[in-house]
Amino acid sequence: MSFLRRRKTVANSTSRGSDRGDDEEEKKKNEKKGENIKKGKNVEGKKIEKWSCIDSCCWFIGFICSVWWFLLFLYNAMPASFPQYVTEAITGPWLDPPGAKLRKEGLSANHPVVFVPGIVTGGLELWEGRQCADGLFRKRLWGGTFGELYKRPLCWVEHLSLDNETGLDRQGIRVRPVSGLVAADYFAPGYFVWAVLIANLARIGYEEKNMYMAAYDWRISFQNTEVRDQTLSRIKNNIELMVATNGGKKVVVIPHSMGVLYFLHFMKWVEAPRPMGGGGGSNWCAMHIKAVTNIGGPFLGVPKSVAGLFSTEARDIAVARAFAPGFLDKDVFGLQTLQHLMRMTRTWDSTMSMIPKGGDTIWGGLDWSPEEYYNCSAKKQKNNDTSGAFKNDKANIVKKNINYGRLISFGKDNAELHSSKLERLDFRECLKGRNFANTSSCDVWTEYHDMGVEGIKAVVDYKAYTADSILELFHFVAPKMMKRGGGHFSYGIADNLDDPKYNHYKYWSNPLKQRELPNAPDMEIYSMYGVGIPTERAYVYKFSTQSECHIPFQIDTSVNGENEDSCLRGGVYSSDGDETIPVLSAGFMCAKAWRGRTRFNPSGIRAYIREYDHAPPANLLEGRGTQSGAHVDILGNFALIEDIIRVAAGASGEDLGGDRVYSDIFKWSKKIDLKL
Repeated sequence: MSFLRRRKTVANSTSRGSDRGDDEEEKKKNEKKGENIKKGKNVEGKKIEKWSCIDSCCWFIGFICSVWWFLLFLYNAMPASFPQYVTEAITGPWLDPPGAKLRKEGLSANHPVVFVPGIVTGGLELWEGRQCADGLFRKRLWGGTFGELYKRPLCWVEHLSLDNETGLDRQGIRVRPVSGLVAADYFAPGYFVWAVLIANLARIGYEEKNMYMAAYDWRISFQNTEVRDQTLSRIKNNIELMVATNGGKKVVVIPHSMGVLYFLHFMKWVEAPRPMGGGGGSNWCAMHIKAVTNIGGPFLGVPKSVAGLFSTEARDIAVARAFAPGFLDKDVFGLQTLQHLMRMTRTWDSTMSMIPKGGDTIWGGLDWSPEEYYNCSAKKQKNNDTSGAFKNDKANIVKKNINYGRLISFGKDNAELHSSKLERLDFRECLKGRNFANTSSCDVWTEYHDMGVEGIKAVVDYKAYTADSILELFHFVAPKMMKRGGGHFSYGIADNLDDPKYNHYKYWSNPLKQRELPNAPDMEIYSMYGVGIPTERAYVYKFSTQSECHIPFQIDTSVNGENEDSCLRGGVYSSDGDETIPVLSAGFMCAKAWRGRTRFNPSGIRAYIREYDHAPPANLLEGRGTQSGAHVDILGNFALIEDIIRVAAGASGEDLGGDRVYSDIFKWSKKIDLKL
């Protein structure tokens, strides 16, 4: 037993000794590991590579590129019908495009078509420039990717601005319109203008030999497009050629937006004797034009242009200014954005073509307007009673009269007070004083810098401006612009259209002062436009006192109506329209002034209204939608495209079903007391 105990004791002592040896070895290993780590090495003593920020960035970029390559591979490998399959699985079967649908009905290319683009939608390219524009010869400065705007913004502004005295090219700069269908098929990559309509016309047999894009420099006045570029002559010659090479078939003209006014000017120019006109004679339009399908036409101007010229704003820019106060006005990175935009756009004479026409007779006075009591709630109300207030279905409240006639008001109270309670000071008698244009450190000069404190205060003290006084306001705040514009455009209503003075080209784009529509009783004229979208109609402004270098007036976005259904939101009164053109401007001429034989339409050209009720896209897969009534998106509206294709294929307005009206344009037109 004693022997066993001794053996056990020896074994235990041996075990303890072995454990102590292992512990010492482990300790030495750990010490060695610590030394290696301190030296930047691994356990085996090899040097560890440190992970830097550059390595992380490279791996991240590599990962993104790999994923992008993989997705691109899948996109090119998948069947062409796969995107349509996915979309149809979510939204249901796709409708046939109008062109494909009408081809199945047997329609084919018939009358040649002429597209007339509107303001800003046509591309402009550089033919001669200053040193800062080296390398941009025949590159697009407007349209496309707008890359030069981001790379060299001040150079871009300089080259798109015109001479402030002549309204033509500045010394050493030549910017010209892009030619061909590509001039306005897309405004920017992926953002179509005419592309969808062109593609659908192609489906029934149209091609470039019977389609023509009447591109022009939309910055300059209509008559100056002929003086500088002979654009009107080119349009005349191309239409004559298309008629001659298509068996004598008359053209169908499709103007959009400001292109509507441009083509009104053309129809008077082409008939007028040379040298002022084209010398085509009084029957030229009757011989060459089957129909004019005006899309989103600002026949009587646009209130949005008032805000644009007055403060370089509209609803969207006003919201941006409210979101980041002063950002667009300050000298950020050497670019005072709004001041540069104002200086540039006030040299564009074309913008003055869209100042509201017809004065208070059309747009309303201080206490009335044709659209008074308009229901702005989301739920549309059909009510023919115009004698007083009515109840709003949604809020069940009595709706107040809206003073749409006050296009600009300083303060909400001045927008709503009865005219008898408005205490106004006449700005027209004010002498502009205390000028600081030459003493300030303003990097960007605008005409507001010449007005001085007294002049700016006088504008505010007048409190409310109607369509008549807006013209006087612009003469006061932008005299150089209006001096040029006065030689090219007019805004009133003619008392006697037989007066020889109306032969001058300044009256040709104003349908209320134009001597008359062409003597072409077989021609048809259409007003095609979207409805059902809140559209800017009048503004509530405030006087901003940030500094002497900024634009002193801005839309007061803090002003709203009493409830969610109010027409006043963010300082803007809305009415019915296509988001840009109010129904009143787009529809009145065809609803009343040109309806039947009138002094504005003595030959009795048939006039039709085709309205398209706006329906936004149901989901993102629909893109900009096939039922949109928005000002540009409507060019992808299937119903509008179908109407145009039918007219181009030979249909008349009666074949389309005559008028199609969703708005109250006929009711509003009756309120306008216009001598017919």
